[in-house]
Amino acid sequence: MALARNRRRERGVDYWPGFVDALSTLLLAIMFLLTVFVVAQFILSREISGRDEVLNRLNSQIAELTQLLALEKSGKQDLEDTLASLQTSLSASESERTRLQQLLDSGAGASDVANQKVGRLTQDLLQEKQVSERAMSQIELLNQQIAALRAQIAAVEEALQASEARDQNSQAKIADLGRRLNVALAQRVQELNRYRSDFFGRLREILSDRENIRIVGDRFVFQSEVLFPSGSNELNPAGAGEMDKLAAALLDLAREIPPEINWVLRVDGHTDNVPLTGAGRYADNWELSAARAISVVKYLISKGVPSNRLVAAGFGEYQPIAEGDSPEARAQNRRIELKLTER
Repeated sequence: MALARNRRRERGVDYWPGFVDALSTLLLAIMFLLTVFVVAQFILSREISGRDEVLNRLNSQIAELTQLLALEKSGKQDLEDTLASLQTSLSASESERTRLQQLLDSGAGASDVANQKVGRLTQDLLQEKQVSERAMSQIELLNQQIAALRAQIAAVEEALQASEARDQNSQAKIADLGRRLNVALAQRVQELNRYRSDFFGRLREILSDRENIRIVGDRFVFQSEVLFPSGSNELNPAGAGEMDKLAAALLDLAREIPPEINWVLRVDGHTDNVPLTGAGRYADNWELSAARAISVVKYLISKGVPSNRLVAAGFGEYQPIAEGDSPEARAQNRRIELKLTER
């Protein structure tokens, strides 16, 4: 390990701490942007919801006022028809009065009868005038009410238009904010992926010179035969030696990773699809795969790796990487996988 560190110092300046600082800054910036976006979405959603309720109330008021206006117009039409009828009757009465007055002037014998008729007609005429005056008063009142209703409808329509304008403005602000946040997040994610690639590249550099280990993507694969005897979860001497190298590499790497990065090493146990037979210690491949993963975790803890940085999982035979029942395929599926990831 000392020779490896000397070689790294000879290659040049170690940029890894800078990458980690940049990664931490990126994560904080993304969290801040996400918080701003969620708060803005919440505030704008509440404003839009409140405006929708106002719009619904305004629409309801418009409908009620429209119905009242229709009723008032119908009542006005009825009163106008009544007034026209009364005016016609009044005109007929006045004509009859005039005719009777002429008869009264021309004939003395019929004066008493004419006077009686004139008196009745005059009384009827006064009553019809009173009814006409009341109808005119009602029509005037209805006209005032219709004017007030029209003013209310105009005010409601103006408020509705203003609310719709504010709603459109809010929608435009939400769309613009979402677009800007998406652009910013896309840029931050690209940078984060680049630094994360550098992070895993550093881990590959540390483990690439180890024997009996394959690097598959972001996973490090040990074949079970290298670490354990058949059907057992006890590390053999060769397996213990490999785990010693892995523990030393992890401890070196842990010293370079800032404590605010919440990383863990996940240890996954896998078996082939051959059922366990006999009165062995384990009932099935599930138990065997889990026991092997736990053995690796406990061994790494015994070598100083922090326990809160380790996770063990058993998958049995249900996550094969090689299809088929050939000896070669089964050998590839009997494995321990190590993956450095975030919690």
